[in-house]
Order: sequence, then structure tokens, then C-alpha cells
Amino acid sequence: MITKRIIPCLDVKDGRVVKGVNFQNLGDVSSPVDLARYYSDAGADELVFYDITASAEDRKLFTDILLQVASRIFIPLTVGGGISSLEDFDRVLKCGADKVSVNTGAIRDPDLILQAARKYGSQCVVLSVDIKRVGGRFHVFARGGREDTGLDALEWVRRGQALGAGELVVNSIDTDGVKGGFDLEMLRAVCDAVSIPVIASGGAGSAEDFVRLFREIPKVDAGLAASIFHFGEVEIPALKRLLASEGIPVRL
Repeated sequence: MITKRIIPCLDVKDGRVVKGVNFQNLGDVSSPVDLARYYSDAGADELVFYDITASAEDRKLFTDILLQVASRIFIPLTVGGGISSLEDFDRVLKCGADKVSVNTGAIRDPDLILQAARKYGSQCVVLSVDIKRVGGRFHVFARGGREDTGLDALEWVRRGQALGAGELVVNSIDTDGVKGGFDLEMLRAVCDAVSIPVIASGGAGSAEDFVRLFREIPKVDAGLAASIFHFGEVEIPALKRLLASEGIPVRL
């Protein structure tokens, strides 16, 4: 049986891990290097590193911090932020990333997904999608959740899969940082639209939210969260023990 993954997310801005609500009002949390090592030791299944303002500021992702993070952990690392070319994929993979997450760059140039999958394999290509409800529909947002593209999110994830993305990270802007639970309605719709692994992001406020996520939407492969892990509100070993006790397969 495939185990469910628990993935902490490091949102990095100006070399520090930050966390906000609904993608805004970002507050300082900690050093990404220290947090990465902590999560690697604590039993996280993977780690996600986002340079969250790279796309909005039209610059390249910080590779110096990434090199430090990658050298100190022993779990798979997914990296995103400002990825807009095959050269960006190459640079990030050479820094120690196992997978590369593309978001705004793929919206601007969907062929990037296809080219990256051909060169590095679909297993390296993660399509990250920031989704928000607009007029009763799920819209894709770009530039760190700042810009409504008008794209229908379900059509976009289907297209991403067809182009060669090997995995989806689905970020709900509506629930991000609110800690009221994952966006189950949106996640269910996405899981019904694709067959590749789906990582749920945005809204986790308690260990029970992960239980509900995996129980109500068995197709979800992983749960991603930031602040509840960063501030010690939920400890990963305890979360995994709870999931296992509820019959949800995890790596202990």
C-alpha cells in the first residue's frame, strides 16, 4: 500500500522562512537551513522550498540558501520560485533539488512542462497551482497568488498532466494560513480531474485536519503545511502516529 506523505513547506523571502494568511502579511519565522534540518530529523517524508517572491520580483531563485538546505537534509527536496526556463531547472537540480516546482513560469509558457519532462523525466516536474474561487469557479492565480489569470483551474491541471507534469501541488488561497482545514471541495474536484499524485496545501490547523483529508479524499497523496509545523502546534512524529492509529498508511 502506498503511504501518505507529510510535507513541511518553507516559504522563503529575503533568506528567511515566512508565513502569512491568504498569501499576504508575511511574518518572519526562522532560518530555512535550521528548519530544514529539524524536519529531516523529525521524520518528514519530503520538504518543499519556495522562494515566494522570485516570480513577483521577476528574478532568479536564491541558490546560495538552497545549496545549504540541500546539503543538510536526507529526504527528497522540491524547489520552486522563479522557475521559467530549462536553465532554471538545471540550476536548481544541480543545487541538490530532487524535484522542481513550476507555477507562474508554466502559465506564461506551458511548453516548459513538456520540455522539462522530456529532458529530466516527469518525476522531476511538479506543477504547483494557486487556486481561488472567483464567481463560483476555481481560477488559477499567478505571481505568488497576486494575479488572477482567468484560467479555469481544472482545465489547467488536466493540461499540466497531459504536458508531462508528474505531480501536482494544489494551493488553496481561500484557506491558506487560516487553519480551518484543507479545501476539501476544491481538492476533490482536482483529484477527479487528474490521475497523477496530488499534494494538498493550504488550511491545515490541526492533526485532525490531516486525518479528515486522507479519509475523505483517499486520492490525495500528501498533505503539505507550514505554520502549524513551524510553530510546533503539530509535531510530525505525533501526527504520523495519529494517522497510523486511524488506519491511514504512513512511514513511521
